[in-house]
Amino acid sequence: MSLSMYQASVPAFTRSLNMLSKLLTKAEAHAAANGLAPAELLEARLAPDMYPLTRQIQAACDAAKFGAARPAGVTPPSHPDTETTFAELQARIKAVSDFISGIGEAAFAGAETRAVTLKTGSGELGFTGQDYLLNFALPNFYFHAVTAYDILRHKGLPLVKRDFLNLG
Repeated sequence: MSLSMYQASVPAFTRSLNMLSKLLTKAEAHAAANGLAPAELLEARLAPDMYPLTRQIQAACDAAKFGAARPAGVTPPSHPDTETTFAELQARIKAVSDFISGIGEAAFAGAETRAVTLKTGSGELGFTGQDYLLNFALPNFYFHAVTAYDILRHKGLPLVKRDFLNLG
């Protein structure tokens, strides 16, 4: 039995977006329980040249919505990256999760070979839908998701691998 493009994208993104939502819930509770200003976590970063937690969540959301939409040939919603609170980030995650969950499996027909072109500052990158999903979108998504997890661990949240894997 083969794995479809839909099965390789929408469920994986949805599960991990749910994980990010749970991490943010734990982060907000941790801040309240420890007398931390929410900004101390939301603006935290691992290195001076890396994105803070807020932008990691936004980037993960973007990777998920584009990772599902581009191979499916669907136009994703626009998000202006203005979130500054836990509640706003939760709303962003929910909006992206709702969007990708609404892309029907039928939209992925032919997605493996559908052309996907990314415009970058240095030119264009061309992919097939399968190459885009497996070699760009999923790695990019997981990079930002694990970095968000790592920021929260670095700031003292008692997270474990099960939290990242969304196992309970």
